[in-house]
Amino acid sequence: MAKQLVLMDHDGGVDDYLATMLLMTMDNVQPLAVVVTAADCYAQPAVNATRKILDLMGFSDIPVAESKVRGINPFPNLYRRDSYVVDHFPILNQQETITTPLVAEPGEDFTVKVLQKTTEPVTIMATGPLTNIATALQKAPDIEAKIKRIVWMGGALNVPGNVEKNWEPGQDGSAEWNAYWDPISVAQIWDTQIEIIMCPLDITNNVPVTSEIVQKMGKQRNYPLSDLAGQCYALVIPQDYYFWDVLATAYLAKPELFELKHIETEIITDGKSQGATKIVSGGRKVFVMDKVDKQAFYHYILQQWKR
Repeated sequence: MAKQLVLMDHDGGVDDYLATMLLMTMDNVQPLAVVVTAADCYAQPAVNATRKILDLMGFSDIPVAESKVRGINPFPNLYRRDSYVVDHFPILNQQETITTPLVAEPGEDFTVKVLQKTTEPVTIMATGPLTNIATALQKAPDIEAKIKRIVWMGGALNVPGNVEKNWEPGQDGSAEWNAYWDPISVAQIWDTQIEIIMCPLDITNNVPVTSEIVQKMGKQRNYPLSDLAGQCYALVIPQDYYFWDVLATAYLAKPELFELKHIETEIITDGKSQGATKIVSGGRKVFVMDKVDKQAFYHYILQQWKR
């Protein structure tokens, strides 16, 4: 069976690194590149950490690009600073230099280049805002035909969002952060004909990062990937944290663990609900991850990181 061609598009949060790491373990995937957007991170440490992870895993041939796009509603600095912590983990700093290449052109331009070059349709695995993809499509509309689908961790349909009022006064709490960072770009993607598979908060809320799962990673920390994953999750365990990006990415290798629904939706682009993903009759049809075999998912990631 031919491997899925995948372009990873992430925004440098703790779980973005782990989603990238999970992607690299998949036998059915051919990663083409990783593009980093400075949304839930600071750009330099996020790009460096991504390159160091690829070095650690033996994927130094996969190029990394830094997108220069910026959103409308920035993530809180408190969230973004984790990128500095991950970049300084000892396990990622055993070598003097980074081998994985950082391409010269901005990530949005490199996205265009990668898609125009490929002869087969590409899955975009998006675990952050959709701004980089929307910008690439504006620059080169012809690349839409090269995108097989976008698998996106983002949105909230029948549950509250995670943009809390204490961080963003004037908002009603309905938006999820990846959508809220730049709701206009999300709406632009919704206006395309590209197949979209959403992994919203509705499903991720049921798959928390627990002390038990982190302890299981600790028991296999003689494997570098388990060691790194355990360190990352230990960093965030004091807060309510979920397998957001890792769960979404797992779909590429284990779709049989998920149940999807076909739902009509729209994106709210302004006002107190900006960034909200609403269920609306006659709206844009998207596939939504509705249910997952949680225990099978936990087992899968533990097995994948046992290397």
